[in-house]
This record gives sequence, C-alpha cells and structure tokens, in this order.
Amino acid sequence: MNLAARLLAGAVTGAGADEAQSSAALITPTVRWTRAELADRAARVAGAVAAAAAPDARVAILADNDEHFVAAYLGVLAAGRIAVPLNPSAPRAELAAELAAVGATTVLTGPGHETPAAAVVPVACADATAHEPVAIAERAPTDLAVLLFTSGTAGSPKAAMLTHGNLVANIDQVQSAPGLSIRAGDVGLGVLPFFHVYGLNVVIGLSLAAEAVLVAMPRFHPAGAVGAIREHGITVVAAVPAIYRAWLDLDEHDAPADSFASVRLAVSGAAALGTDTALRLRERFGLEVHDGYGLTEASPIVTTSAIGRALRAGSIGPPIPGVEVRLVDRDGDDVLPGDPGEIIVRGDNVFAGYWNDAEQTARVLRDGWLHTGDIAVADDDGWLSIVDRAKDLIIVSGFNVFPGEVETALVEHDDVDEAAVVGEPDERSGERVVAFVVARLGSQPTPTLLTAHLRRRLARYKIPARFEIVAELPHTFAGKVLRRALRDTARDDAVQKPA
Repeated sequence: MNLAARLLAGAVTGAGADEAQSSAALITPTVRWTRAELADRAARVAGAVAAAAAPDARVAILADNDEHFVAAYLGVLAAGRIAVPLNPSAPRAELAAELAAVGATTVLTGPGHETPAAAVVPVACADATAHEPVAIAERAPTDLAVLLFTSGTAGSPKAAMLTHGNLVANIDQVQSAPGLSIRAGDVGLGVLPFFHVYGLNVVIGLSLAAEAVLVAMPRFHPAGAVGAIREHGITVVAAVPAIYRAWLDLDEHDAPADSFASVRLAVSGAAALGTDTALRLRERFGLEVHDGYGLTEASPIVTTSAIGRALRAGSIGPPIPGVEVRLVDRDGDDVLPGDPGEIIVRGDNVFAGYWNDAEQTARVLRDGWLHTGDIAVADDDGWLSIVDRAKDLIIVSGFNVFPGEVETALVEHDDVDEAAVVGEPDERSGERVVAFVVARLGSQPTPTLLTAHLRRRLARYKIPARFEIVAELPHTFAGKVLRRALRDTARDDAVQKPA
C-alpha cells in the first residue's frame, strides 16, 4: 500500500484509460500537467531519490506550493523513502535543527531554496526529472510515509510519524463522508501550505486520489486567489479562517459578490472560523463555509459540519466515518452531553507516534486512543463544539506556536532576563503571539531589537505581534509562570489597545 500509487492510480493503472491519463491533474502559474505527466515526473524524481538516498531514508522537501513540491512529494513516496516536508520560509537555523532531528540525508529543493545543512545532500527538483523513471516501491500500511513537525498535543515541536496506512485511511474516511467527499470533476484551490498536513493530505492527497484538478498557488494573495477561483471555476476551497477574513477585507472590485459562484464545497479548519465570519461570508458571497476539527496526529480530519444537517453556529460537527471520538474527564470517564471533556480519537488515521520520542508518544497514545489535549462539548446528536485548549498552544493562522520555543529564543538575547509568551485573540489570524519580557538589570530591550533577534531564529508566524516590557512575571509558589494571568492581561490589553 504505497500512498503514491493511490494518488497516481488514474495514470499508473490506466483507470478510465486514455481519458484519465490525459486529464488535467495539476495547474500552477507555470505548468499544466496531466495525470500521466505528473506520474512521469514523480517516477523520475523517485529515480533520483533512489540513487541519492538509502531505503527508508528521510528525504526533506524544501519547495513552494508548486509543481516542484508535488512531484517531489510523490517521488519520495514512490521511491519508498520517508518524506519530510519543511517550511521553506523558516530561518536556516530552524531548518537545520529539524533536518538533524530526523537524520535527513537528502533534501529536494525547489527554485530559490538552498540546503540549510552542509551534511545533507541537495537534489534540485528540476534536475531530478532528468533521471530514468522507476516503478513505485511496495510499502506496508505500517511503513512510515511522512514526518511532519508539529507542536501537536505534547509540547515542544517534534516530528509526527504518519504511515502510508494513516494517510490513505483519512482519505478514505473523508471520501465516505456524505457532503465532504471530493468528486472526479472537482477543481480544488491549493493555497494552504503544502508542508502542513492540511495542505498535504487534504488538498494534495484528496484532490489526486479523487482524480480532481488541483490549482496550486506558490504564494497566497487574496485578490489573486479570488481571480484564480473565477478563472479556473474552482469548486472546492479548503482554507483557514485567516484566508476567509482576508477575502472579506477585499473591496467589491477585487471580490465581487459572485466571486465564489462556482464553489460547491468550502471548508475551514486549523482554528475556529467564528460565527461572525461565517455570517459575513454567507451574506456577502452566498458562501456556506463548513467548520471542522483535525490535527496532524490524526492525518488530519476528525470532524466536520459538512456532514448530515444544516450548519450550526460554532460547531465543528460530528466525527467523519471510520473515526471514533470520545469526550472524557480527567479520570478517563465519558462526560455527559453538554459537559466539557477532552477529545480523544481512535481510528486507522491516528499516527504512529513521535519520532525518537517514546515518552511523549506514550503520553498521547494510551490504550489505542489519541489524547488531543483539546476540550469540547457535544450535543445530543454528537455534534462537537470546541470550548478550550488544555495546553498552552497558540494557533496563528492555523499554525501551531508553542510558547516555550519562543521564550527560549527570547532569553538568548543579552538584554532579556525572563520571558513568557501567550496568545491573544486576533480578528485576522485567530490568535497572535504576545511576549511579556523582564529586562536584565541596566538593560532596555525594545520591540524592534527583540523582533530582529527572533527573525534570525524563528519562523515569521512565531514572532510576537506585541511585546510588553514588565518588571516581573506572575509565578506560582512552585516557580512556574502563571500563563493564565498573562493571557487575561493580554486579552484586556487587546480590547483597550487594539492593533
């Protein structure tokens, strides 16, 4: 069960014969590939990967949302190696650390990107296509397919292990969900980052498995994306709340009322869409956006409001077919409808654990259930609504930010004695990062200096939008920072001093 074979089935097996092979599969600003052309590119990349990396080697991918990424991803899978998609805009130090963490030996690079670690062999995606194609390698469902870095449910960033079986299972689960499945005639919009599980398995995976067309955009521009929707007749949009809000911010010239007339299915995930945003999208564009819930460790989709009945404000819907969900209290007992409980998940889509981290794996995988750390309530029909986050994770435009990582980077500055990071609500991105900083005696750190310091160490979405220089941080009697108190302060400040 090689995931690549599943995604390229129309071209590889000749399903639908000549029509399937000659139909469009991938459209970018520079190419329009048929399924046969995509399969050929992937097979040639697989040949390059097989020559450069040993069996089961971790092969990183550093490319934009374009044909280079898609061919690289499919090629690594086809070669029987383990794909490690990385954020191409992350600082070199962060990328080098991630490559070292998984022991990557090779990196496939798209145009404009360089290998951030001297010990890793670079292979340019464009050059890889000069190799002879190779057949898709046989893989077992339990074999690793992808390592994705995530703050996840267990703290600091780590690599989640997703098997071929996990990723195929979630595709099958979605395709068996009434109201959510993708059709062969659909045209999907690829604006979500492909290095993120949402873009990787929901956008690339589902589009190719369903023999739909994927229109990929290397960079997200609100007006440009609306133009692509109108030009290509996009029928399926998967996005995060920040993207939908960006479209609402456009004027009538760039986003007329009929901008989404071709769209039959619009879904939102990674953060709460919000009832106000959903209402505005409906009133301005006539666009019904379905909210859902998922996480990297579940490959990723767990629930969706696209199933079964009319939308309910604030709900993430019921579990998709093949996925079991329970809400439990601290003792592991099921809670009653209407009572809050931690979401735990079971299904073939649940990941195999964290790379080289048995302790953290054991914390989240217990008795066959994935403990997500997210708190929800369920109504009598089993529809869920998120009410809280059990951990301190901050979600910025669908991306996870773990406070400890930002705090560690802050205290590396010579002028910083102590730091604490929390999230505060943000209309555009769902949440934004706020840092509370205690200066070292005699020093006067400024937001400008701290931002410059962090830009050399962290991805852009992890950098605080606001800094508060304070005399001291609140602590418990045991010396731990009281982040709840800081969150309350940040939210009060956000109301009084909106950005």
